[in-house]
Order: sequence, then structure tokens, then C-alpha cells
Amino acid sequence: MNIGIVCYPTYGGSGVVATELAKVLAAKGHKIHVLSYAKPARLEAIDPNIFYHEVAINAYPLFEYPPYALALASQMVNLIEYEDLDLLHVHYALPHATSAYLAKQIMEEKGINVPVVTTLHGTDITLVGSDPSYKNVVEFSINKSDGVTAVSKYLKEETEQRFDIKNDICVIPNFIDLERFQKSNKSHFKKAICPDDEKVVVHVSNFRKVKRVPEVVSVFDRILKHGIEAKLLLVGDGPDRQRTEQQCRDLGICEHVRFLGKLDEVEEVLSVADLFLIPSGSETFGLAALEAMSCSVPVISSNIGGLPEVNIHGETGFLCDLDDIGCMAENAVEILTNPELHARMSKAARKQAERFNQDLVVNEYESYYKEVSAELVEAD
Repeated sequence: MNIGIVCYPTYGGSGVVATELAKVLAAKGHKIHVLSYAKPARLEAIDPNIFYHEVAINAYPLFEYPPYALALASQMVNLIEYEDLDLLHVHYALPHATSAYLAKQIMEEKGINVPVVTTLHGTDITLVGSDPSYKNVVEFSINKSDGVTAVSKYLKEETEQRFDIKNDICVIPNFIDLERFQKSNKSHFKKAICPDDEKVVVHVSNFRKVKRVPEVVSVFDRILKHGIEAKLLLVGDGPDRQRTEQQCRDLGICEHVRFLGKLDEVEEVLSVADLFLIPSGSETFGLAALEAMSCSVPVISSNIGGLPEVNIHGETGFLCDLDDIGCMAENAVEILTNPELHARMSKAARKQAERFNQDLVVNEYESYYKEVSAELVEAD
């Protein structure tokens, strides 16, 4: 198939999933046209089946803010017409699904009807989409899509509760590259970070408020107070980094905490991890948790959103109520001091991650593409 994929280029989950989907589909022989306002972070390698198209946004004195949605729709029209697309797959509802609807209407005037699939990722529904300023537009755009998918059962339910949805929503989860994300021998790195063979606790995020990184530090401080020799590795960067650094100073634990910043090869850090913490206030799926589990790392997470669909309580790690630092610290100590429990959860974490094997999930997308395309032909 000749498929257009529209996404944001940032490190957020929607951009990562869209880019990885493009790469797997391309490897299976499909021609993929990636459309975004900048080159996606993970679209680094040259692939003969992947074509990147940048959305050009021209500035005009009339507009205080350039009309990105219109520029995007215009570029979608060009792709459909001149690249002969079989299907357009947009990730994140706003404005991608809205622009896709406009492009579809323009092309129908020319006698071309290309199916549009919209994948919902999370904040496009729970945050941006629920804003009264955008709610009606998001609802309309979802209902006008030829196919709609959500990355978790939780997100499907949230969407149906928040909006009057006429379309069926198909749950196709996020996925993982099991070859890339697997525990590997990084003893040299472990020795450099932990010269005394300390336990390694890891957190990966964009350091936004919703990720609750200061809570990670609070949990880690309790781990240290329990007498466990450990290091905390914080991967990522964002608004809460300065606050988190100051918290480490206030607690007097800076020597035990390393801020590693943004890393592309996060699997190298996960390969030396003994425990992964994710106390988020909102997670539609929990891709960071899945990446850790694929590297055989037990996870302690908050019991919210789509996380319970990924992290199985008592098997792959533990779930705690939101903001329950005591629960997280207690379970962390149990995992780090009980070798048999740690070994069992590590094995279960990897086995659970295998359920989200990228090949299996991408097959689901391919089947869904065919289903949506067939339904559109029948309707015509």
C-alpha cells in the first residue's frame, strides 16, 4: 500500500509510535509518506520506502499565528493527489484529523476518495480535546474519520464518555521492538555508574508536571533511608528538572542521583536497571513502562489510565494509588531486597512485553487498513 502517516515530530508517545509504525510498515514493503512540520525524532535512518514531507508554513503579516491546520490540509491534498495514496493515517486528533477531513472533502470534489484513519493517543482526548474551545471540532473530526483507533481500552472508554462518538473505536495498543529493547550486557556502564554494585532505579520522561518526577525522588529517598545502596538515573528533560534538582539538594542525596538528559539509546540505561518508577498522574498507555519491561525490569507505577493494561500488579511489578509515595517505596524495597521476587517479576515483565511485539501489532494495523478501505469501497 501507499500510506500517508501524519504525526508530531516531538519525543512524545504519539510521534514515537507513528514513526516506529512507519518504519515497520516500510520494512514490510509498503511505501510510507511521513508528513510533519519537522523531521520526527526517530526517523533518523535512510529507508528507500520512507519519504518525508515537511509542512511548509509561510508567515503573513495578517496572521499573528500561521494557520498550520490549513497548511497541513493543503499538503495532505498534494500527497493524496500526486503520490497516489491508498490511505491516510493521522496520529493525534487535533488538528490532524480536522485537516484530514478538509483534505478529504477537497479530493472528493476531484473524484478521489481516500480513507482516513485517526489514531487517538491521549492528551488529544483527555486534555486538549476536552477543552470547550476545541471539543466540538474534535468530536466532529473523529466521527468523520473512516476509521478510528485508540492505544488502550482506557482511552477508548474515555473518548466515548467525553464525546458523542458515532464511530466504532478499535483498540490497537502501542508496541515494542523486542530486539532493540532487551536486556544486554552493559557491565562497563554499570561499573562506571555503580562502582560498588549499587542497585539501579530508573525513570524516563519529559519531566512535565503530570509525570511527577519529584515523587520519583521522594520514593528513592525512602529507598536510601531503608539502608539500600542505590543510584537513581533520571532520563529526559523538561519543565520540572530544575525543581527536581533542587529537591535532591534539599534531601542531601545528589551524590546518588544522575541526570542523564535526553537519550536516544535509552535501552542501554534500562539494561542496567533493577527497578523502573513511573508515578504519573496521567498515562493513556505507558510506553516508557513497556520499554522497561521489555528489558526485563520490574515496574512500580500509579494505578491510573492505561498503566494497569501494561503493568500487571503482583506479576510484572506493583500498582499504587496516585500520590501514594509510601506504597511505592514499600514495594520498591520489597523488590530490591528479595532476589527471588525480582527474578520472577523480571521474567514476567519480559513475557508481558512480548504481547506487544511490534510485528503482531503492526499486523493488526494492516488488517484494519484493509477493513476500512473495503468498507469505503462498499459505501461508494
